[in-house]
Amino acid sequence: MPVMKKRISIKDIARQLNISITTVSFVINGKAREKNISESLTKKVLDLVAELNYQPNALATSLRTGKTKIIGFLVDDISEPFFAGIARRIDEIASSLGYKILFSSTRNDTEKAIELLQIFKDRHVDGYIMALPEGLEEEVKKLIQTDAPVVLFDRYVPDVKTDYVIIDNENSCYEATEHLIKNNYKNIGFVTIDTLQQQMVDRLAGYESAVRKYNLPAIVEKIKYVNSAESIEEMIKFFKAEKQLDAVVFAANYICLDGLRTLRKLGIKIHQDIAVVSFDDFEILEFCEPPVTAVAQPLESIAENVMKILLKKLKKAGKSIENTQVSLPTVLNVRGSSAKK
Repeated sequence: MPVMKKRISIKDIARQLNISITTVSFVINGKAREKNISESLTKKVLDLVAELNYQPNALATSLRTGKTKIIGFLVDDISEPFFAGIARRIDEIASSLGYKILFSSTRNDTEKAIELLQIFKDRHVDGYIMALPEGLEEEVKKLIQTDAPVVLFDRYVPDVKTDYVIIDNENSCYEATEHLIKNNYKNIGFVTIDTLQQQMVDRLAGYESAVRKYNLPAIVEKIKYVNSAESIEEMIKFFKAEKQLDAVVFAANYICLDGLRTLRKLGIKIHQDIAVVSFDDFEILEFCEPPVTAVAQPLESIAENVMKILLKKLKKAGKSIENTQVSLPTVLNVRGSSAKK
């Protein structure tokens, strides 16, 4: 039977160098200069730490500092290109600063979301990053009342007073719809989900504002989104009923993907039969024939702003600071799917 190797402790390092445990702790935690520990002694400690491959005990460290260096990240579906892109950049920034991220998806299940939030609490995460799931508003309000650092992105909930990083959804959708109108499209459909999520409400408002300004009809399909198969079934009925459509705006990338599958099933050709614009850009759209025009959200900028705000809150934990609300612009990537008639 193999013998378990004894874990190296701060005490072992202190004993080998014949110095105090406190001195070793200060060096390991980057406080050598602050505590006037000489460079030669600091080097000896760090060299031995490297030689012995000392790994601090995470639990002991968190008990001593009150910090776990863990951040909870909660979204509907982390496999979606939008959330995946943000998660990747957040992970890069967090890793460079010694933080670990717990990534979780709610799959639009409120009970699961509440359970995941409880797991984050049980793990004593230092902060929370969320695209606030529907039905979790009260839980998050309670969390904020405990002074836990919470930064929300993607969707704005007026009732929940905390830090936000969002985009200008209404104006972005207005510009996308106006782009189609200026390219001579007159019967523009808008496919969204049946929800009260503020970002989706704002996107619909942007579309409605544009068609109203140009005295065009508002042709809206709200899908009760359960899964891709049911979404496609609903869209098939919509496109069959609205044969006059010459353009369509899909309100999110996963809706667009189902929409493209629907158009293919129905034999409707992009641009030739109907112009297409997606809210949210993703790689597949560039490889469609023709490539699909899309509203691109600034994923890196969203992630960087989220982390900047959260780190500021973590540094000032326990102190009252004003909430920060950042609204970022989008870019309309114009491609062949919405070219002039």
